[in-house]
Amino acid sequence: MKPKIGILGSGMVANALAEGFVKHGYSVMLGSRESQKNDIWIKSVGLNAKSGSFSETAAFGEILVNAIKGANSVDALGSIDVSHLKGKIIIDASNPIVDNPPLNGMVQFFTKNNDSLMEQLQKSFPESHFVKAFSCVGSAFMVNPAFKEKPSMFICGNNTQAKKAVGIILEEFGWEVEDMGVAEAARVIEPLCILWCLPGFLNNDWAHAFRLIRL
Repeated sequence: MKPKIGILGSGMVANALAEGFVKHGYSVMLGSRESQKNDIWIKSVGLNAKSGSFSETAAFGEILVNAIKGANSVDALGSIDVSHLKGKIIIDASNPIVDNPPLNGMVQFFTKNNDSLMEQLQKSFPESHFVKAFSCVGSAFMVNPAFKEKPSMFICGNNTQAKKAVGIILEEFGWEVEDMGVAEAARVIEPLCILWCLPGFLNNDWAHAFRLIRL
């Protein structure tokens, strides 16, 4: 039986992933500080979806997805009863993007080279198992993207079993999984967001993804 999925967030990433999980037969709860924000989405999706608060969604989900704005992620997760997060896999789809406009096409981060948002989250919630995923592609291509070749999804995290569980989801969603190791690898995975966005801001080219090729 597929695990119940709790998605924290109310933006494009949250909606795209929620629709993807419902499409693939998962029961989904979409959570935000104001659950009525998701009511329109719920009506369009159907019986396998519901909405709730952050705490209700975290309690519901056996696997959680952090699709909250990066700058708000630590505080938002901190507002949830820790018992709803303890021991759970949390797929971290967020990026540490600041509100400033892109500079020469490049979005700007609030983290430095030797840090990452996911590391901050893992340190703040040490009893949860964070796995970085979905952070290096736009929301329109997160679920079963129709590229000529299967694209790569770069993941990392400290818990091997958590990464295996997330890998099953990613393969179901049409991705080739590339495990980059422990949480510190988010320092190089998160900046792929900058690279992914660059052709978009420079040339309005948003229809692409990354692929790791080998000899």
